[in-house]
Amino acid sequence: MIRIANGQGFWGDWLEAPVRLVEQGPIDYLVLDYLAEVTMSILQKQRQRDPSLGYARDFPPLIGRLARRLVERDIKVIANAGGVNPLACARAVGQAAPGLKVAVVRGDDVLDRIDGWMAAGYEMRDLDSGLPLASIRDRILSANAYLGALPLAEALATGARVVIAGRTTDTALAVAPMIHRFGWREDDWDRLASGTVAGHLIECGAQVTGGNCQVDWNSLPDLDEIGYPIVEVEPDGSFTLTKHPGTGGRVNADVVKEQLLYEIHDPSRYLTADCTADFTTIRLNDAGPDRVRITGVRGAPRPPELKLSISYANGWKAVGTLVYTRPGAVEKARAADAIVRRRLARLELEFEETHTELFGAGACLGIVEQDPPEVELRIGVRGRNRDAVERFTREMIPLVLSGPPGATGYGEGRPQVREVVAYWSALIPREEIRPCVEVVE
Repeated sequence: MIRIANGQGFWGDWLEAPVRLVEQGPIDYLVLDYLAEVTMSILQKQRQRDPSLGYARDFPPLIGRLARRLVERDIKVIANAGGVNPLACARAVGQAAPGLKVAVVRGDDVLDRIDGWMAAGYEMRDLDSGLPLASIRDRILSANAYLGALPLAEALATGARVVIAGRTTDTALAVAPMIHRFGWREDDWDRLASGTVAGHLIECGAQVTGGNCQVDWNSLPDLDEIGYPIVEVEPDGSFTLTKHPGTGGRVNADVVKEQLLYEIHDPSRYLTADCTADFTTIRLNDAGPDRVRITGVRGAPRPPELKLSISYANGWKAVGTLVYTRPGAVEKARAADAIVRRRLARLELEFEETHTELFGAGACLGIVEQDPPEVELRIGVRGRNRDAVERFTREMIPLVLSGPPGATGYGEGRPQVREVVAYWSALIPREEIRPCVEVVE
């Protein structure tokens, strides 16, 4: 049996979680999931400004902080903190924690292969719009393939204490140590599917131990000390999900079922780079306090293609806000919105999208309060013309004195103009992707 813990569900998650997982009890592997589609876009923008960046900068100092404990307790770390620049991340880890053996998984960055693939006839159509990649070719900023667990397991086989990757599937981080320790074959579909379910359950960190939970959320104990998830995995793939004793939150069947439903499409065909998992075969039972046992998962062969994560420049945006108070907060906010829109029309400014929300009056759920005590007016624009977006930013603040009465919430002044980096997902035959492992001493 091996214990695999996840201490980060996204870049920006609780900094103390990985430290507590290492210090509060036995684990064999610590996985840290930093990446989401929007994160890749953020990291790419950072690398554009500074070629030495493009990775999760929280990661190297964390490894420096944990280095002694990792060695003492023989814990291996697997993380996708490399983002769009995993080698730079590895070098930063080497500076923060000298002496730790680090392995980098490469091959996910395919930006320099896009033109060759297009010339070979691969259209790489967007999975949402169906448009061919050629329609945005001149605006592409980055392109990465979602790698699976096999190259991560290969990296672990080098004896590395820390394995760093760029874009992988979230589940691969947890499946890799199972392949490495148990010797699972790459066509061992049922075991890989069970490992994938384990990885899916822990990929969002404390969301499976009571965080963001709808079931009896107000009775969850000690959320300020919430325990992050651990899976105890057997060689046959069955596993128990738990957390360290004495930590906050809760692990039971209800909480776990909520996470099972997170970001899935067809539950009978959960597609990953490693296998196809059938979530309808999961057998899930409470197995004691803060312990849930999962067995019976069935799997099928992996898809013939891998998913591409592509970011591209898509214009500029700005968002302005004002707050209006009772009486007539909603009426005031709507009047202010109308003033801004009429002025923009007279200026003949064109945007691809103009969107208004009234927070406090149904913006989230559509349930309109008749006379709320305050309303935040939020107007956003997006367009290809930066000058037009910049001009919009000068139209909200004047309403403080020239619009409806009682405006406040303008302390930060004019809104900022920000570049829009959009996301494009497509498929490519998996044989076109060539992962490799590089050891960085």
